[in-house]
Amino acid sequence: MRRDEILKALEGVRYPGLERSIVDLKIVENIEEENGTPVVTLSMQNDEAFEILQTRIADLFGGKVMVRRKALAKKRDIHYGHTANPNNRAPYAKRVIAVTSGKGGVGKSTVSVNLAVALAQKGFKVGLLDADVYGPNVPRMLQVADEKLRWNDDDKIVPSENFGIKIMSVGLTTPTPDTPLVWRSSVAVSALIQFLEDVAWGELDFLVIDMPPGTGDIQLTMAQELPITAGVIVTTPQPVALDDVSRAIMMFKDIKVPIGGLVENMSFFIAPDTGKRYDIFGTGGGEATARKYDIPFLGQIPLDMRIREHADAGTPPVAVGDETQKGYYKTIADNLLAQIL
Repeated sequence: MRRDEILKALEGVRYPGLERSIVDLKIVENIEEENGTPVVTLSMQNDEAFEILQTRIADLFGGKVMVRRKALAKKRDIHYGHTANPNNRAPYAKRVIAVTSGKGGVGKSTVSVNLAVALAQKGFKVGLLDADVYGPNVPRMLQVADEKLRWNDDDKIVPSENFGIKIMSVGLTTPTPDTPLVWRSSVAVSALIQFLEDVAWGELDFLVIDMPPGTGDIQLTMAQELPITAGVIVTTPQPVALDDVSRAIMMFKDIKVPIGGLVENMSFFIAPDTGKRYDIFGTGGGEATARKYDIPFLGQIPLDMRIREHADAGTPPVAVGDETQKGYYKTIADNLLAQIL
């Protein structure tokens, strides 16, 4: 096989998790022949991605092409930061807000989206990074789910934009919306570091990060690699959720991340036909937890069918809802700003 034939075939090989080919990404360092066998040399750092590409290329050429990796300088350790003295991989952002929760399903992404839009409505330059790699819901909530990654002339990823904010999510990297990201934590962390460093964010007043739920590797890495201005923790009043949110609070305290406050979502339900209030998940749990751990209580958001409909339709209620719905999120934004400005 000739070199040009091999290169042409490699244009169809996509980098794991991206829609861009390894030729476009300039990963193919060289194609040569050794002892009558074509050898493709790839220039890359990620061990797991290399193993995947090695298998794909071997299958593509029926095992008749060897694949090896260029000897590179010592791999930079993305964990070399320390939570007491973190790196700053986002020097373009004046403040970083990390939104997290103790468990999934409490409305963390909805709060992240509406908080980011509320800050933009106040005239701030805002970016929203969807770091919830295994459940990236931000693209749907901001009507950018059909967009794909684009690169500018400086080979930087161009973020999507809507409702006055810049948006980046791993949900924009997959071929189809239902493609699962079957990644080990090391690959997920590498992708998020790339989104911090290789996206054309421009100058930002706020970078809001929608974190995954829980107290895992991504939360720790973000605290090591970014000077987080404030953590915002989302819960429901339900005791099961409060058990988990207590762990999230203590994680932030242990790794020295300032806590901007607690948001109680799905606080109550007002029946539209009778106007009667129902405390479906209990009452007062969020405020009691905030008092217990001596952190600010930023506000309550009810269980409102219209808020859910806005989220599913990609129309944030803080932007297009009625004044009551807008007020919930504006109050949270105002209370947060009072803590950090």
